[in-house]
Amino acid sequence: MASVFSMIISGELPGRFVWQDDDVVSFLTINPLTEGHVLVVPRQEVDHWQNVDDELWAKINGVARIVGRAVSAAYDSPRTGLVIAGLEVPHLHLHVFPAHSMEDFDFATAEKDPSSESLDRAQDKIRAALREMGHGDNVPA
Repeated sequence: MASVFSMIISGELPGRFVWQDDDVVSFLTINPLTEGHVLVVPRQEVDHWQNVDDELWAKINGVARIVGRAVSAAYDSPRTGLVIAGLEVPHLHLHVFPAHSMEDFDFATAEKDPSSESLDRAQDKIRAALREMGHGDNVPA
């Protein structure tokens, strides 16, 4: 059975994408720790980060760093959080989000029902930052 992330990647379920390439995508989470919280996900279904091959792992981390820079620029955050939790969906994903304090890393405080407007705003801001940084070829239309 395909993971929920595979269904988002294939278009079976909606997603607010900020990055797409042949191997990795990034889209907004529906339970953000802070506004601008995205997930970086390989297209390939890999359950655990320790099981991904070295080349794909390097690619995922490279995209996370690029997207993290865009998130930081879009939200003027002093830090950008990076977390591998992986308990809620059996498909490798990295959480990337603007961080202002350690409290921003607490998944118990994640927003349960963010507004469509806040998600759209975050998508627009991160896409604009990625384009400004020269990554427009990977920013979906």
